[in-house]
Amino acid sequence: MTDIKELLLSRIRDVADYPEPGVMFKDITPLLADPAAFTALTDALAEIAERTGATKVIGLEARGFILGAPAAVRAGLGFIPVRKAGKLPGATLAQAYDLEYGSAEIEVHAEDLTAEDRVLIVDDVLATGGTAEASVQLIRRAGAEVAGLAVLMELGFLSGRARLEPALNGAPLEALLTV
Repeated sequence: MTDIKELLLSRIRDVADYPEPGVMFKDITPLLADPAAFTALTDALAEIAERTGATKVIGLEARGFILGAPAAVRAGLGFIPVRKAGKLPGATLAQAYDLEYGSAEIEVHAEDLTAEDRVLIVDDVLATGGTAEASVQLIRRAGAEVAGLAVLMELGFLSGRARLEPALNGAPLEALLTV
């Protein structure tokens, strides 16, 4: 695992003061542009999906789509996008959650999930855990089981893991990198 960590870290670019002064943004676009790194990441996420017994992969808008969809294909599973409110056509199930300054809402097509599904949630970064926690609630409200949460990077200093672990109720939270 050390080799993959080194490969992934070497392809993540730090961008100072983006999107605002004092923030060090972790840019994954160089990783996505490198076929070896992107393949290694896809394989690692697919392996987590298989190990957790997932039957479906959910990707959180927007970078979770980029990471989750190829991992689902690699693992032979279906992929379901969780979108910001108002972006999915037809009937949706919505979950509101609080942000640092305000609130937001995410949605899923509930008919894409069944009581037999075990769902792996995939995203690029675990920060404060608000969106991930809302997705856990959304999956359970749709009647499915949460198999786990997998992220490329965990920003440990923001304590998202501490917020999420009670909501995950024993399901694993796997971060390929912790920064």
